[in-house]
Amino acid sequence: MAMDIFWMSRNFPKEEVYSLTTQITRSSRSVSANIVEGWAKRKYEAIFKQHLVIALGSNTETENWLKFALECKYINQKAFDSMVKEIDEIGKMLTTLHQNWKSHGK
Repeated sequence: MAMDIFWMSRNFPKEEVYSLTTQITRSSRSVSANIVEGWAKRKYEAIFKQHLVIALGSNTETENWLKFALECKYINQKAFDSMVKEIDEIGKMLTTLHQNWKSHGK
């Protein structure tokens, strides 16, 4: 998803490079970055779960920035709907993982 958003945002107007473009690429990248960082610390259940919560927040933030892109007419409804569907699926997976994660060795 982060790479799809990166390539899509390359079409945003140049005046958005330091605002919307930066915000949407940073939040979308933060989702996977927090999952990876949390996974590296999975031995500590609370820390891993904290990173999953942060990833969920970044995922929702990305959807917010997509709404701005749609309203500004930088993306069309079809692209928005497709990305929001993917964001929703990622959110469901993260929520399920967070709810069901148990540390090994307990």
